[in-house]
Amino acid sequence: MSSGDPHGNAPEGVSVALAAVVGIACFGAFGLLGLGMLSYFSDTDILAVEGLTLWPGIIGMLVAIAVFAGMLIAVLRRRSSRLASILAVGLVTVVAHVAAVWVSAVIGGAGLAHASVAGSQLIVRGSSLVLFAVAALAAGIAVVLRRARGGTPKWPWERDDEL
Repeated sequence: MSSGDPHGNAPEGVSVALAAVVGIACFGAFGLLGLGMLSYFSDTDILAVEGLTLWPGIIGMLVAIAVFAGMLIAVLRRRSSRLASILAVGLVTVVAHVAAVWVSAVIGGAGLAHASVAGSQLIVRGSSLVLFAVAALAAGIAVVLRRARGGTPKWPWERDDEL
């Protein structure tokens, strides 16, 4: 059966698993880098709430990575990923991060007021914006890898269609 294309069928992009691994690794690395740069250049802590331990921040980032992974895999499995789906991955990841920090602060005994201050600091000081941008960038990279139609470069005499 002929595809009508003289060069044959266009090769598919990378597998869902590989695109997901690359996207998740990019999100984790860029997220830590972005939050570190935000903290360094603004000369403030990401979470500066009296009586709050490190655990809400750690748990919040782990939950954000897990939610990002789940959303990204769902987006990558669909054939036509649109810009709106990439932005949705970023938005849901940020909401999950803020919610996880708030819940883990309450469970950790910080109280509702301190947990609410921690959540508002994430939004007001720019941490949520950084995570949104990083999640959208990493999801975009994964989607582009999945949808890329390029194959291994070959010389004209290496192609099978001329045999």
